[in-house]
Amino acid sequence: MVKAQQETDSQLSIITTNEDGRLRKQTLAVKTYTDALQQQVETLRQQGLRAASGLGHRDDLDAISNAAAAQVRADKAKRLALEQRLSASEETHYRKLSDAQKDQARLRDRLATSDLRLSVLIAEDPANGCSVPAGTQAGGVVHGGARAQLDPAHAQRIVAITGDGDQGLIALAACQAYVREVTAGR
Repeated sequence: MVKAQQETDSQLSIITTNEDGRLRKQTLAVKTYTDALQQQVETLRQQGLRAASGLGHRDDLDAISNAAAAQVRADKAKRLALEQRLSASEETHYRKLSDAQKDQARLRDRLATSDLRLSVLIAEDPANGCSVPAGTQAGGVVHGGARAQLDPAHAQRIVAITGDGDQGLIALAACQAYVREVTAGR
């Protein structure tokens, strides 16, 4: 059980590291985008100055500067909205991951204390002649064929594998949501 917990902690650390790297890349991309916009504003401003100095039209220069400033404000508002959507999405996926880990820990604890036993259906093949004794079911109603209880160690391994799968699916959903948010703004 300690090994499974260590593996879970290790995988959580990997997911956290990957998420931190993704956020750093996102921050760098946003900064690069903002810097490019600022460079555009400066270029437009310089073009406006050259045009105004050649023609002496201060009104044209003001219009160009105002248009550039309005474009920068609009782009900053878009960037802020995107950052807020990504932050909300990240919190949602982190909460799902945390809930899945808590559920997995509860299930592991119940299996460790024999409060819960996992069982499998036994295929009844009369031609085979091999019979596995069915586990006793205390107070439970089982629909279907005969069942055999799994060894607690095997049950722990199965729970660990399904927990890894759950974490992978949650991480995949988070990545897909991120891509949808980033590409939706284009």
